[in-house]
Amino acid sequence: MRIAVYLPLLLSLVAPLAARPLSERCEPRLATWLLTGLSLVLGTASTTALGLLAVTGLLRIPQLAGLGHWSALSARHHDPARLPVALVAGLLLGCALFTAGRMLWRRARTLAAATLDAACMPARDGTVVVEDDVPDAYALPGLPGRVVVSTGMLHTLDDTEHDILLAHERAHLSAHHYVFVGLAQFGAAANPLLRPLAAAVTYTIERWADESAAGVTGDRRRVARTVGKAALAAHGTPALGRPAGAALGILGRRAPLAKAGPVPRRVAALLAPPLGRHPALTAATAVILTSVTLATAEAAHDLHLLLKSVGAG
Repeated sequence: MRIAVYLPLLLSLVAPLAARPLSERCEPRLATWLLTGLSLVLGTASTTALGLLAVTGLLRIPQLAGLGHWSALSARHHDPARLPVALVAGLLLGCALFTAGRMLWRRARTLAAATLDAACMPARDGTVVVEDDVPDAYALPGLPGRVVVSTGMLHTLDDTEHDILLAHERAHLSAHHYVFVGLAQFGAAANPLLRPLAAAVTYTIERWADESAAGVTGDRRRVARTVGKAALAAHGTPALGRPAGAALGILGRRAPLAKAGPVPRRVAALLAPPLGRHPALTAATAVILTSVTLATAEAAHDLHLLLKSVGAG
């Protein structure tokens, strides 16, 4: 475990730098898959690395080593990890497991509540119209999911823009975008260094839905106008009571327009030619994912050999 165990931790420092290039230069569907994969794999691998380092620390304590019939003296001789490193790794591991477990629990509760809400909503063709002057629209996951639109939003947009709005929200449901967001946030919960990757996923799923709407309507400029128009209409107004963490909508994250950097970026992307797959970025991401996976497997194998050498086998 001399080098391999530290590689996921080191790459966690570097990988977030790829968040902006992937989200801005790659086709949104591919970017979402790559960013989600980076966050999930690096979050899992870095947590595993902390666990492996923590175990080497436990082996150095005679009372604990004796429980597994290991030799603490042999462990000190064979393993290069210092006891302070192992102790710090154990503390970080506890924090990672706690935050990841809490995130999973909250996410499960939110999705369960959203599913229940969606099942109780009377809908026509999967669309629920809410009597509210506040312009808002979002997709609510469920079995089946629902597209929720306020009358304020419907009055803001014309008939063509209604079709774009519905195409955008239905894309969130059909592509299960909430799953990508949840997995990326899980990786970031286990490793806070990966939060830029999770934040980028919340942007790329909106870009993915924008492109889906453009494909359905065949008019990228019209979609760009609808996105901008909806954001301007919602500026300064409170959002509807969305289930936190579950609902996804054309407005993205509700915030003052001055802070809503993703909306102008989405509009600009729609006014430009569609993005390609960018083979260089895709290959670089694949190399990182492969390296992290192999390094984690090698570190786990090294620990197995260490346990055998100190008397486990």
